[in-house]
Amino acid sequence: MRLRYPRSLQWRLVVYLAVTQAAMLALLGVLILTVIGLMWRSGALGNEYEGSTIDVLTEAVERAPQGELMLTATPDLTRLRSENPDLWFLVRDAQGHRLSESAVPSDLVPVANALDHIDQARLGAHPSDDTPPIAVVRWVETKAGRLQMLAAAKGRLSASKVIATAQPLFLNVVLPIIGLTTLATILVTPFAVRRAMAGLGKAAKDAEHIDIDRSGGRLSTDRVPAEVVAFVKTVNQALDRLDRGYERHKRFLADAAHELRTPIAILTTRISALPAGSDRARLLEDTSRLAVLAGQLLDLQRLDQGDASRNPVDLAVMAEKVVLDLAPLAFAAGYDMAFEPEADSVVTLGDETALERALANLVQNAIDHGGRRGTITVRVASAGWIDVCDEGDGIPPEEHEQVFEPFYRLSHAGSGAGLGLDLVQKIMRLHGGHVEIAAGPSRGACLRMVFPAPQSVEYSQDLTRPSSNCS
Repeated sequence: MRLRYPRSLQWRLVVYLAVTQAAMLALLGVLILTVIGLMWRSGALGNEYEGSTIDVLTEAVERAPQGELMLTATPDLTRLRSENPDLWFLVRDAQGHRLSESAVPSDLVPVANALDHIDQARLGAHPSDDTPPIAVVRWVETKAGRLQMLAAAKGRLSASKVIATAQPLFLNVVLPIIGLTTLATILVTPFAVRRAMAGLGKAAKDAEHIDIDRSGGRLSTDRVPAEVVAFVKTVNQALDRLDRGYERHKRFLADAAHELRTPIAILTTRISALPAGSDRARLLEDTSRLAVLAGQLLDLQRLDQGDASRNPVDLAVMAEKVVLDLAPLAFAAGYDMAFEPEADSVVTLGDETALERALANLVQNAIDHGGRRGTITVRVASAGWIDVCDEGDGIPPEEHEQVFEPFYRLSHAGSGAGLGLDLVQKIMRLHGGHVEIAAGPSRGACLRMVFPAPQSVEYSQDLTRPSSNCS
């Protein structure tokens, strides 16, 4: 995860919220310190602070190399002297070293002489009211060691005292609050975002099931955040328009196929009445191709509507019927036809009309692309598959998958619309099977219709149907 440009919306919210909250708390701390500083500079804060002189002396007092006490001219000490021309104080240690400035007021001299017996005191303050003291006595820790100080109780807070007072507040209060708030944001925000986005997850699952073969699929708006509902509704409206357009497209193709069947049949009849010859054969191939295309379009409509029935179908009988129907067309195109069943009966459940159309498409495909030479062989296996093999140039291995896609053709100059193999695959999947490219006896194409496990049927007569060749 990149913190600068996080891809996840969840973590983007976490980072933004955490940074914003931390910035707001930090700004609040700075604002508090600024207000305190302004109040201190204006004199509204700490003008009657009784420990001002002692605080300044604590930072300024040092010990000379000979052990004597001395003062360093700190900015606070300079300010204190300028603000109090009559400044006085007395500093001493336990060894008897003393440091003073100006004379101690006469009424406090007895106190100065008795410092050995005083730990700390507020001189001149009345216990019963808030009268400020005139002087204070304290023991303090300094860079020169532990010292006792007697000084006037007047002045105001020093800058160092303000900072020293505010620093624990910032470190012990503001920073922990920032840390706890950031931690709470990191822990709570992902959970909240996950719950808020649960509706989008449901919409994404709905989108996975939208397919061209399943009209009417829409994205759910249940529990979708209000900011995204408009987008989801717009997508659903687009899907409505696509469904309506696709339905119009399918109706047009179905109507066109219905309308074409009659003139194609009339044209075939008239061509059949022509004298035999190469022109008549080619015209019959063309009209047959048109009839197959019209039938493919109608079959696609039937499959989309789910009109396939389920009845016992004898694959051997069905295949023989297709071979007999298309043998004249194959002969006219220059092929021989062979029908090779392994058993008298191989039964499966399905729609016989649709399966006949699927097998006819494979045979028609062999006629169109078999190179007009050799034998087209239809083989029915007792294991439940039908092979249609030719002796043409075959299908390149790199195109084995693409040939089953709609409107895909091996050669753009070839005949057909590229619907045949796609239609066969759809019919077979509707029956629980599939179409695949198998290894044939020659280098030509060999397409195999694989059915579910067939149902065996016992006949009263022991008949063996020999391999038949139509030539």
